[in-house]
Amino acid sequence: MIRRPPRSTLFPYTTLFRSGNTGFETSRLGIGLAEVGYELSLKDQKQASAVIHSALDQGINFLDTAACYDLSEELIGNGVADRRDEFFLATKAGHITGESKGDEWTYDTVIESIDRSLIRLKTDHVDLVQLHSCEIDILEQGEVIKALEEARDAGKTRFIGYSGDNEAAHWAVESGIFATLQTSYNLVEQRARTSGLLEKATAAGMGTIIKRPIAGGSWAKSRNDQSKPSVRGYDEPYLERANAMRSLGNIQNEPEDGILTSLGYTLADPNVNVAIVGTKSPSHMETNIKQVENDLPISSDVVNELNRRFEKLDTDWEQRT
Repeated sequence: MIRRPPRSTLFPYTTLFRSGNTGFETSRLGIGLAEVGYELSLKDQKQASAVIHSALDQGINFLDTAACYDLSEELIGNGVADRRDEFFLATKAGHITGESKGDEWTYDTVIESIDRSLIRLKTDHVDLVQLHSCEIDILEQGEVIKALEEARDAGKTRFIGYSGDNEAAHWAVESGIFATLQTSYNLVEQRARTSGLLEKATAAGMGTIIKRPIAGGSWAKSRNDQSKPSVRGYDEPYLERANAMRSLGNIQNEPEDGILTSLGYTLADPNVNVAIVGTKSPSHMETNIKQVENDLPISSDVVNELNRRFEKLDTDWEQRT
């Protein structure tokens, strides 16, 4: 049993799985550790450990990583293996990583990926292994799903899930196979809402985990907030959408901080269990936590207006994956 760390009474928690006997209580804010893995080295272990310890100390108990996030799993294992009973640990499998050989999305690749993850994370099991953005044809073949189910039956993971978007995400939800869905959702990427995906996952008793909940900081940058870092290349389409939505005029009662608006929008959705925010900075992590504790929820009128603007403008916006 994972022990909940000491926390403020204001910090929100959620039941990740809503059906059967799989209920598990996690913080609604999770920490995504892709940035730590890609941008830090093993020489930066102290910094990586500080980010994770800061999150755990302040009530976050959901950690999300992946086999393909470069050094992420190693930095987690080196940094907080001794606190393993304090957090829900989720990873992903399916891609070829590091010195691995073979093809992506095969039975052997998934099994080898999970075994390697356990070694790097310095644990005998994770709480969740997710298939990492494979397409419908791979899912329908069943080979990778069999690998996940065998890993679960062997005690290497407690639950299995799917991480992805679009039609494959709908297939995963409708299959009844997976305990969780991880998908993209934010104020400029609302297809998970407008397509009914999140509502359908909730109805199926799945836990919903949201990646990119602050849209790469695009809403803050669309206000020309120079205190926020520039968006990365991947997030430039998000910035274009944010600019288009802002061009429709000011939003009454919108928070001054665009990051707060973004995070508040995502967490306002009742079909969202956990939103994962990534950073390599302990101070940024602390800021996100304080916002959730002290400044949310945002006004429902703001949420409704953001929904209206997205639906008005979303004629050919491609779902980001």
